[in-house]
Amino acid sequence: KDGDCLDHKTGTKGRCVVAAITNYTDQLLDYATQTESQYNFTQALLFLSHFMGDIHQPLHCGFVSDKGGNEINVRWYKRKQNLHHVWDVSIIETQVERFYDSELGEFVNAIQQNITREWADQVQNWETCGSKDIPCPITYASESSKNACKWAYEDAEEGSTLDDDYFLSRLPIVNLRLAQGGVRLAATLNRIFDTQLAVSM
Repeated sequence: KDGDCLDHKTGTKGRCVVAAITNYTDQLLDYATQTESQYNFTQALLFLSHFMGDIHQPLHCGFVSDKGGNEINVRWYKRKQNLHHVWDVSIIETQVERFYDSELGEFVNAIQQNITREWADQVQNWETCGSKDIPCPITYASESSKNACKWAYEDAEEGSTLDDDYFLSRLPIVNLRLAQGGVRLAATLNRIFDTQLAVSM
């Protein structure tokens, strides 16, 4: 269950990205339906956006034993990094430098075009997450966990060098997860603000 995830240091329940997304979504829904909310709207919106991105990065749902790849030291080409950093930053930075002449806006445009073209037939499923019985963040985390095992950890042992073979084979997964995260954040915000609009009418 989404509320049962534990903080392994303190034993506190509900301390994971799944519970955080549920919490901040609930706060925004509360804010939308109450004239005086106990929650800070801007803070809840910023945290929801941040955690929605986090849950789509596979190693945020990786193994506790290596802290989601933070304790696996590798070389990204010639630079020493940990595996988590490779997935948080390096794969994206490398493709922006190599394929988009270091223009982040061009990269964002390419992702947006893929959403409306290459992945257009999948977008509706991303928005609904496929099951009414399972909260969406659990689905997102499950996808990331599977991607961590299949793509992030595979061929990335301690001390290994990750170069073009790793980069080019993982690039489509990173781009897909970025697109899914953006679409799902938009769908979540639309549900929240549609509720707010309905209440105000």
